[in-house]
Amino acid sequence: MSELAGRTAIVTGAGRNIGRAIALSLAEAGASLVVNGRSDRAALDSVVADIESKGGKARAVLADVGSEAAVNDLVAAAASAFGRVDIIVNNAAGRPETRFEAMTFADWRSVQSTVLDGAFLIAKAALPHLKQSGAGAIVNIGGVGTHVGAKNRAHVISAKAGLIGLTRALAHELAEYNVTVNCVAPGLIATARDPNKPMPQHHQVSRTLAGRLGEPEEVAAAVRFLAGPQGRYITGQTLHVSGGMFLT
Repeated sequence: MSELAGRTAIVTGAGRNIGRAIALSLAEAGASLVVNGRSDRAALDSVVADIESKGGKARAVLADVGSEAAVNDLVAAAASAFGRVDIIVNNAAGRPETRFEAMTFADWRSVQSTVLDGAFLIAKAALPHLKQSGAGAIVNIGGVGTHVGAKNRAHVISAKAGLIGLTRALAHELAEYNVTVNCVAPGLIATARDPNKPMPQHHQVSRTLAGRLGEPEEVAAAVRFLAGPQGRYITGQTLHVSGGMFLT
């Protein structure tokens, strides 16, 4: 299938796990990809190599999405490389665990800057291109924790909750330009983790109706659907990809 042929997508936080799976899925659908990360160039180059090995087109761009200047350069690089920007996937995020009583304002701002400020900045920078697309799409990657809560993640959950508000607000404002704006909320996903760090607290106490962890590719499939032609009548929504965790 090549339902996204001729379109260009930017995926932030695309070096590994869910972001990587999203980039590969959109490329499989025919989109040209700009894969973004803040510092791990080798991981981004690996994603680009995978896409190009299958005949796709991709560029790697390092940028801190919390920096307005860096985001402007990121979007400009995408437009320069492929002539257009049609799809934005705001996946970049920090997910540290810190007890609220020990959390500093710097801890709080670091997460907000990447998750919420980043989504705002890239939507602003890409807006002229999305308006010209005729079928633009923004997909924000939230999280089930926003809806059920979790210990030690007040900063993360608050930032992800802000994404839902931004999703709904932009769905109203951008509908006249035929730009859809949606959120995908993953649950417990089997992602690669640092073996030297403990498993996140909410992973230890939560369960799913499906009885298993999800795969990054299952999140990517939801993003691909919302970004593609079959998702054009869906906007302002949050799609849960959590194996029923929201119901447990």
